Amino acid sequence: MKADLSDLNAFVSVARARGFREAARAGGSSASFLSEAVRRLEAELGVRLLNRTTRSVVPTDAGKGLLERLGPALTEVEAALDVVNRFRDRPAGSLRLNVPVSAARLVLPAIVPPFLAAYPDIRLEIVAEESFVDVLAAGCDAGIRYDERLEQDMIAIAIGPRQQRFATAASPDYLDRHGRPQHPSELLDHACLLGRFDSGALTTPWEYERDGEVVRVEPSGPLIVKVGGATDLSVDAAIAGTGVITIFEDWLRPYFDSGVLEPILEPWWQRFSGPFLYYPGRRLVPAPLRAFIDFVKVSATQPERSARPYRANSRKVTE
Repeated sequence: MKADLSDLNAFVSVARARGFREAARAGGSSASFLSEAVRRLEAELGVRLLNRTTRSVVPTDAGKGLLERLGPALTEVEAALDVVNRFRDRPAGSLRLNVPVSAARLVLPAIVPPFLAAYPDIRLEIVAEESFVDVLAAGCDAGIRYDERLEQDMIAIAIGPRQQRFATAASPDYLDRHGRPQHPSELLDHACLLGRFDSGALTTPWEYERDGEVVRVEPSGPLIVKVGGATDLSVDAAIAGTGVITIFEDWLRPYFDSGVLEPILEPWWQRFSGPFLYYPGRRLVPAPLRAFIDFVKVSATQPERSARPYRANSRKVTE
């Protein structure tokens, strides 16, 4: 029994994307092409691999077993083919990164355009989500996460600013109506805008530190949004005067500059370590990823704006 390699690739992409259209968009092909490839593979193997409904595509038990074994095997095939890249003048191929929404918004805009300009033969795909995933199982070459979420067997290099802060803010109108808190404990008397991670955990407690004093508060409020995907809604609500928000300082900086949001409790804002690009250390690094790693390392040598010393015992910034 021989299955076509392209059909196997089509099955893996559809199974990982949980949909033909989603896989087609990610891979630059068509849903009909992928559907025909999967049907051909199922006919060749004599077993159904995917359960299809109008709303979802889910692997069967047989499909799950095949996907589990195929993922690493196809990765090795890609790595073997990538050796050819060493003989090219410029690296070529695809690079897929799994990153949190905050990194896609605050870190990558300064890196991606010049990287793609330097390597026009590389096709970069960014998958932005908050949950921590196995990058290989998710079909990605590497990911970006903060240090407390990195697995021990991963290689990690610094990317982006080496320290960040969470900022707390509200609209001037809201603060005129409800008062400007001078101590974090006063937030318990305010309407606070919260987030919820994919795990179901809320983005609490909010943690502050000043002169060695650490204060953790469990605020409540009228709005809870999914971290990442709906964060901008929370920001808009804060601008509209709904309540107090805590989020990355760089996310709020444009609104501070325009005056629609006002920083509060700034002497209490905690600093935390910046993100890392991480990738498995157990296999050959594909040429597109190696080019990206080298580019990030060179970028890291450039002076950072508003750099501040980083303190240990930093606040966790993921669920």
